[in-house]
Order: sequence, then C-alpha cells, then structure tokens
Amino acid sequence: MGRADARRAQRRGARRANGSGGIRRLFTWKKLLGTFFGLCLLGMGTFIVLYAMVDVPVGNAQAKLQSNVYKYPDGTVLARTGKVNREIVGLSQVPKDVQRTFVAAENKSFYTDKGVDLKGTTRGLINTISGKGKQGGSTITQQYVKNYYLDQDQTVTRKLKELVISLKVDQQKSKEDILAGYINTSYYGRGAYGIQAAAQAYYGKDAKELDVDEGAYLAALLQAPSQYDWAVATPKGKRMVKERWNYVLNNMVEEHWLDAGKRQGLTFPVPHAPKPADGLTGQKGYIVNAARAVVQKQQHLSDAQFDAGGWTITVTIDKKKQEQLEKSVKDRLTSKLDLKRRDVDKDVQAGAVSVDPKTGGVVALYGGTGLTEHWTSNATRRDYQPASTFKPIIFAAALDEEAQTRDGQPINANTRYDGRNRRPVVGSDIAFAPPNEDEASYGQVTVQTAMNKSINSVFAQMGVDVHMDTVMQVAGKLGMDVKGLPVVPAQTLGSMGASPMEMAGIYATLDNHGKKVTPTIVKSATRDGGAPIALPDPIGEQVISRQAADSVTSVLTGVVDDGTARVSVRDAAGRRGQQVAGKTGTSDNNKSAWFTGYTPKLVTSVGLFGEAAETHKGADGKRILKGSQVTLKGAAGGGRVNGGGFPAEIWADYMFKETSEAVKFDLDTDMGAAVAPTPSVTSSPSDEPSDEASPSEEPSSEAPSSEPPAESPPPSTSPDPEPSDTSTGLPTVPDPTDTAEAPLNPAGDKQDNGSRGLRG
Repeated sequence: MGRADARRAQRRGARRANGSGGIRRLFTWKKLLGTFFGLCLLGMGTFIVLYAMVDVPVGNAQAKLQSNVYKYPDGTVLARTGKVNREIVGLSQVPKDVQRTFVAAENKSFYTDKGVDLKGTTRGLINTISGKGKQGGSTITQQYVKNYYLDQDQTVTRKLKELVISLKVDQQKSKEDILAGYINTSYYGRGAYGIQAAAQAYYGKDAKELDVDEGAYLAALLQAPSQYDWAVATPKGKRMVKERWNYVLNNMVEEHWLDAGKRQGLTFPVPHAPKPADGLTGQKGYIVNAARAVVQKQQHLSDAQFDAGGWTITVTIDKKKQEQLEKSVKDRLTSKLDLKRRDVDKDVQAGAVSVDPKTGGVVALYGGTGLTEHWTSNATRRDYQPASTFKPIIFAAALDEEAQTRDGQPINANTRYDGRNRRPVVGSDIAFAPPNEDEASYGQVTVQTAMNKSINSVFAQMGVDVHMDTVMQVAGKLGMDVKGLPVVPAQTLGSMGASPMEMAGIYATLDNHGKKVTPTIVKSATRDGGAPIALPDPIGEQVISRQAADSVTSVLTGVVDDGTARVSVRDAAGRRGQQVAGKTGTSDNNKSAWFTGYTPKLVTSVGLFGEAAETHKGADGKRILKGSQVTLKGAAGGGRVNGGGFPAEIWADYMFKETSEAVKFDLDTDMGAAVAPTPSVTSSPSDEPSDEASPSEEPSSEAPSSEPPAESPPPSTSPDPEPSDTSTGLPTVPDPTDTAEAPLNPAGDKQDNGSRGLRG
C-alpha cells in the first residue's frame, strides 16, 4: 500500500470513529433516562390537570329511568309501566351471597382496590387506539361509572374520563353504594335493566328471593346478555354460560365466600322461558290508572314526574275476587249482548267496585271492556245518575237528625206517607210533584214499603221534611261529592252524578255502622325502595250514629227480601241464607241502572250506563254524538233495563260466590230488622191527595229484633217493575259529548227548579 492509500484509509477510519462517537454522544444512557422521566413527569402533570378539571358529573337521565311497578298484596306483579324496565332496589334487598356473585364474576379485588385497574385500562386504551375494539378488564367501579355517568362510546377521551371519575367515585362513595349502583344499572337481556327486573324476567321472583346459583347465572349474563340467555342461546352459548357460571362459583369458593361442600351440591338453575311484557289489557289498565291517581294526588305529582318511574305500588285488589267479578259480568251481561245484531247492545257499559267495609280496600273493580276500547273507567266515572240508590241516604239523614214529618211524627221504618203518583211536595219553596214508575199510585204506605217499592213521591216528601240542605250535608259526610250541587227536592231522586266507587263507599259506611269508609285501591306505595309514603286512612270517624246506620241496613234488607231485588238477589242460587241489604236504581229515560248492596263482610256497587258507541241520528232525527248518554232500553233483546235486572244479577253471582259464609248483620236498632211492609192500597190519580204524611202505624206486639229473619215469606205476586226516577223538569246529568268525566256539578247552574234552594 502506498503512502497515499495509507492516508486515505486513515481518514476513513477517523470518519467512522467520529460517526459512532456522535451516535453514542446522542443516545447516552443519561439522556434516555432523562427523556423517560420527562415523559413520566409530563404524563403525571397531564393526569393531575385532568384530575383537577374532570368532576364527577350528574348521573345521566337514561340510567335513572325506572318502570313503575304495580303489585298484588301477595307480592306478584300486576303490571309494569314506563319506557325502561328497571326497578332500583337497595343492596339490603339482595342476599349477601348473591351480591358476591357479581364481585366474583367481574372484579375479585373490588372490596380492596381503588376503583381502577391500570393494566386493564392501559390495555383498553391501546386496543382502542389500534382499532381492536372493546376490551374487558374494567373494575366494577369503572363499569358503574360507564353505565351511570358516561356512555358506551369506545374513545380515548371517554376511557380517560372513566379512569378519573372512577378514582373520585371510589373516594366519595362506599363500596356498597357502588355495587348497588352497578347491579341496578347493568343490562341483563330480555329488556331488563337492574337486578330486580332481571330476577323477575329470568326466575319470576324478587331479587331478595334469589338463591346463590341463580345470582351466579345473572352475574354471568352481564358478559354477553343476548348470547347467554338460555332461552335463545346456541349450543355454544349454553356451553359458554355454564362455563362462566362455574367460574363465578369457583371464584366464590376461592375467596371463601361460599362453602366448597355447598358449591358441589349446586346445579345449573335453568331460567324460566321469557314471558310477554305485562301489559294493561283487560281490567289491569283501569286498576293501574286508579292506583296511579291516588299516588299522584297524595304526592302532588304531575304526569311527567310520576312517569319518571321508581314507584312500587301495592294495590288492594284480591286476585280471586277480581277474577270472579270479571266472570260474573261476562256470564250475566256481556255474553248476552249481540253487538252485530243489536245496535243498542253496543251502547251498554258496565262498571263495578267491591269494597271491604272493615279496611276500605277495593278488592275488585270492573271498569269496562279495556283501555284500548273504552278509555273512561266505568268504575270511577261520575257522569251518570245514581237514581234510587240515593234514597237510603235520605232515610239515613232522617234517622241521624231525628227528623219528623210535617205533623210532628218521628220518621222511622213504620212511619206512613202518602205514596200517590205526582203528589205535590208540601213545604218546599220549589214546586215539585214527581211521578212514580208507570204513573202507579200507592195509598198510605210505610217507609219500609216505600223503600221496597222505591216510591218516588214518598222520598221527595221525606227529603223536604228532613230539609234538603241537611240531606246533602249527610250525603257529603257519608262520602258523596256534593260540592257545588244545588240543594233542591229533585236531588231526592238521585239526579246528581256518582260513580260505583263513590256509591260503594257510601254503602260501606252504612255497613260499617256509620263509621266513614273511603274506598282506596292503594295498600302501600314506595319510591326507589324508600319508606312507604303516607296515605289517608280509609277508615275515618263516626259520621252518623250507629243506630241510624244500622236502621238503614235493617230497612234495606227488605228491598232484597220483599222488594225490587227479591227475584235477582233473594232467590239467587248460592245465597245459602246470607243476609243482604241493598237498593236498586233506574234513572231518567233508563240511561243508567244500579244495584248497590252489601253483606256484613263485603260491599259491591254495580252500574250499567247507556253511552253511544258511535255518532248517529236518533229516532227524533237529532244527531247523537259518540259518548252521549243514551237509553239502555232494549239491551240484550229485552225491554227496560232495571236495577233489579242485570246489575242485581251480576251482584248476586259475584257476591254469593265470594261470601259463602252466612254471617248475620250485627244491628243496633229499635225498629226491628227488615220490618214487614203493610199491604198498600193503590188509588187512582183522581183521588184527592193528602198534603201531610200520616202518623206511624201501630207498633208491632213483637219485640224488636236486632237481626233480620233468615228467610222472608215468598211474595204472593210477581215482582213489580222497579220505579223509575222519571220526572218532568228535573235537573239531570247532561249528556257528555265525549268520555271525559263530568264536572262536580253535573246538574248545572241554570235549572229553574234548582237555583234557589230550600228554605227553613
């Protein structure tokens, strides 16, 4: 090699030496460590800033949505309403071993960790950045934060927020609160959000009744609800959920939360087949709406506030009695209606309410054909006249006020009145002379006979004798809504509006010896698992004397044993000696027909209402709007529909199958029980009417009885048709143009004979 070549080689070596030295100078260990620690400090600083900036947000509205759950007294579900099938329950309502199944499934270190899993979160971030999608590994706290505070988006920003919020939530909340939030917000499939809805959906029971093996299945579901639902799972899905179920239980044994011996004895709890969501078909809708109205009124809630959910409402409905009432309406009425052949049959609406007089609880309710076909509940509507079912209230007022006839005779069951047709009422500053049914005239009759035969002229005079303002006050005390009603003699014929619920309450007060009964359909109501709300006591104070109430009951047994209800009720199959008190009613133009009656243990009011099913022209050529009040006459191919007909038949069929025990009334009365009526003398309208009520009949030589006889002698003639409360120029309930409930004063304020009231 020449000198020149040697110099060139030397220069190349020098350049190589200088190059590697530059690289070494650039990537020294000190610089690498400095860069690493710098990045760490930058990351820590960024996290500190992020931690300071991100607050725990308010829970998202969707996660708070719940259904409102309605239950029977035995705890079974009547219905669920709302957009989301969720019922939040406290952790105390979930067995401890069931709580631990979720910890064993998702996060064994839950009780000791700080709320986050850094490895799992880092893995999730990397997979999100690299596009590998969803990655597990989050703690229960993180999953709760995602469900309750954030959303399901798979973004780096959301995951970083989840990390920060989880740390803060773990500091601010107890582990119990976090676990409760997690199991209440998670989705379990079958449309069920939260453990309570899931327990019902998969095992038909409340969360508090779950066993550990069932809890393990629900905990396993959370990994893949659709794939692991046993009812729809593929063979692979069933194998996988069983493996996860075993995994959960084995983890519990490992954590000493489950005895190994008990674990060996557990078998896979196959869940129930899915059931259709509880709808509001049949009578459910009417029951739910009635219960909802009670809670909203008591809590002063708007529809939107109530519909936010979270309410668990236990109703007073007795399932067996409810089923029987529905069956009785079908067997005794709707099965006889032919909607295709008879237009009038389309106009028949039935309503009924059955009440326990000792508790005030509504045990059965019939509101109509169903909400989808008839929105207005016939059980609670107040736009039809109660007609002659109001007459016992007049008599109750007379007894409680110790009223007298115009000639000074005490009014009781034996007091005699002139029962002539269109007899002018004496002592009223408003002229009033109501006709009796079919213009029939009765001579001097006792109050008992007048009640049995529902003689209008007698009770019109009695109302004036007692004073109509007093009658209406007593009606209000017994439970009728009389606010704004005119105080006029026409009200003696029941020309105001009332509902079966209202009439059942009034008669229940009589059955309860004068102690106020306000029917209620809600037994208890809670929200979000809290304490039950305060509800009014359905049993109130003594509003009329016991003797007055019991004396009315005594007289009303005569309506059954020797009056307008004797065929349908007294002689009904299945009565078996039961004592019954009740009253029929048929309103003006036969637009409504009623029977309200009671045994010592149960009160039921049944009403039939004529409501136009569609808009059409009437016989007089006038347009009748859908929902207007129309006659019931001709329904089911018959003539006039009286209270002693379909209503009494429904009543008897239901009551005698639900109150088979022949309990007698315990009456405190000095006028006997079901005083036998004296034969009445029918007079012609041309006879000169008496202007005064006659004095009482001579008292019976027999001692007064505190109980009605078990059987009354059979009638010697066929039953008389029930008197209708037909009159001319009386204030009546107006025909509604739709199915909305009528105002509190259905008689209106413009009736000439109802505007002045009664003086004296």
